[in-house]
Amino acid sequence: MEITPLGHSCFRMKGRDVSVVTDPFGGEDLRYSPLSASADVVTISHEHPHHAAWPNVGGTPRVFRGPGEYEIRGAMIWGVQTYRRRVEGGPRLRNTSYLFKIEDLSICHLGDLGEPLTAEQLARLKEASVLLVPVGGHCTLDAAEAAEVVARIEPKIVIPMHYGTPATEGTLELDPVTRFCKEMGAADAVPQNRLNVTTSSLPDDVTLVLLEPRRQDPAR
Repeated sequence: MEITPLGHSCFRMKGRDVSVVTDPFGGEDLRYSPLSASADVVTISHEHPHHAAWPNVGGTPRVFRGPGEYEIRGAMIWGVQTYRRRVEGGPRLRNTSYLFKIEDLSICHLGDLGEPLTAEQLARLKEASVLLVPVGGHCTLDAAEAAEVVARIEPKIVIPMHYGTPATEGTLELDPVTRFCKEMGAADAVPQNRLNVTTSSLPDDVTLVLLEPRRQDPAR
């Protein structure tokens, strides 16, 4: 399984028989490089343009945008209803977290999670060996809250996402990833632009992997 960061909460996961793009971003206010990935599947955690720009993904993907159980090209995908951070006095904002089982590897993308997981939600998502978790705070989990979710799910690999970068500056109020790295005891984590992982290569202990796209702040 190859996991490639594309920016913000968007990743491409590529197995032998299936490729998935999560939360494709759109809009000119995010200064990540334009998406150039194609996929068989696109998953959307919620309908904000920064997470739901599926027409920017090449190919003819099937688009999943809510809770349910899906199967495509040998991959199993479960969408679990969770919630974003509630604005004071406002309604609960729905979010979908996804668990993927591809080639016996279980990967969870939490989307814009902003509330602690319930026991029911955890029952499915706890199967994840690789966890993609938002850590930037304000509209999602912050560093300490994300670390608590990691402790409850107990994955082998943790990949932070949805945090402040030069590409989000001036557009989104998000904490830098360094706060989460320190919270996880991995302040010296070195960014890489790709992760290749299999069930046999999973580490014995929880390991933080910092994935960042090659280019984040292209000239406009």
